Amino acid sequence: MTIQDDIGPKLLAAGYVADDTLATALQLTLSLRRPLLLEGEAGVGKTETAKALAAALDTRLIRLQCYEGLDATATIYEWNYQKQLLAIRAREHDNVPADAIEKQIFSEDFLLRRPLLEAISQDKSPVLLIDEIDRADEEFEAYLLEILSDFQVTIPELGTIAASSRPYVILTSNGTRELSDALRRRCLYSYVEFPDHARELAILSARMPDLESRLANAIIGFVQQLRREDLEKKPGIAETLDWAAALSGLGVNNLGDDIDKITQTMICLLKTEPDLKSVTREVVSRLSGKAA
Repeated sequence: MTIQDDIGPKLLAAGYVADDTLATALQLTLSLRRPLLLEGEAGVGKTETAKALAAALDTRLIRLQCYEGLDATATIYEWNYQKQLLAIRAREHDNVPADAIEKQIFSEDFLLRRPLLEAISQDKSPVLLIDEIDRADEEFEAYLLEILSDFQVTIPELGTIAASSRPYVILTSNGTRELSDALRRRCLYSYVEFPDHARELAILSARMPDLESRLANAIIGFVQQLRREDLEKKPGIAETLDWAAALSGLGVNNLGDDIDKITQTMICLLKTEPDLKSVTREVVSRLSGKAA
């Protein structure tokens, strides 16, 4: 039995078809408890990998969506100021000492747990998805390294909170900026490509098992050819699934039957105005002929 056999069937049962390289990376992440950095173009299924892993392990998925200006308040914790204010007002006429009120309002009952603190507070190891880490500032990336090294958080009013169970960490990056060597050293790494014809067909078959096999094969052939065109944004796996659902809903049985209708459905695959304009009826006809 190869190392990827342990997680591969569980991922497949969750509706996710992983190639051997990615399945091995996920298995090593589980066994070594090291964060896994997934890089690749938008749409190749990096985020879905974390979702599928959580489903395969029957555990919670906790997602931290990164963006420019992300800071500790949004990622670790903050105090519920409105609730604290209400508690203070409720005690105003009770002659309660100030230090007693302070102790009450800075307790866990008034703590808002953000994704990083939430992830280390679970009884069962969750999957922590740190999505699009390349969108966050370098300062936050450096701060994140400390959290991933110790898996504990210090809150001045409460002290240090150590992980109840260590989360499985998946980081994704679309390559909008170069990540630090320090972050890369702490992670396992896998580059996620667009799936080949066989794997994308397997994904479509797993998600839409009732789709007629000839049409499914033609859909994947069309999308694979479309990605070779000069596009601003290549359609991802999610777009393929959306398009297949649209064609099925419209009663399309053959891509060559109604080129005008197929052209109108390009809005499922293409998400920019230049791409929609460049993929004309003639292009759709040519690609449909090759995919048939």
